[in-house]
Amino acid sequence: MADPRLAALLDRDAIRAALVRLARGEDRRDAALIESAYWPDSTTDFGVFRGTFAEYLAWVVPGAEAITNTQHVLGQSHIELAGDTARVETQVISYHRVDYGGGDEHDTCMGGRYLDRFERRDGDWRIAARTMLYDWSQDWGAAVDWSGGLMGMPFSAPHFAGRAHGDWSERFFRGEA
Repeated sequence: MADPRLAALLDRDAIRAALVRLARGEDRRDAALIESAYWPDSTTDFGVFRGTFAEYLAWVVPGAEAITNTQHVLGQSHIELAGDTARVETQVISYHRVDYGGGDEHDTCMGGRYLDRFERRDGDWRIAARTMLYDWSQDWGAAVDWSGGLMGMPFSAPHFAGRAHGDWSERFFRGEA
């Protein structure tokens, strides 16, 4: 590409697109989306989990049954390009609904940063190594009971409450809704 500024812009866009695919894949526990963001020989270290990509994928899909819903909100990404590699720091806030059993569900939230080493291979940018840094975590207490709707108003259908497995967005993206 003749203009290096344009090439850098396209590289950064491809890296951000991989980060978004990965977040959606983790939230929906979609192995294909997760695989599209990681190199098969990559490593991951979340502090509570460390391993190869195959081990990570087996850990995150289908995910802990006790975590009934997740949402990863990505913030800014600081991207430093160096040829076919990039070092990327991405701010993240992640929400998890945790079922402690016996109807005791808690909403938890944490904030931190992904430190990713990306590699471009055959024109494709993917994560070669990820480390998670945690900045804060909070248990928000008992989770809301979605069966009653929102703010005292009942939902018109059961699909309005999100979930990790069987989320309505899956039908939406298949063109069925």
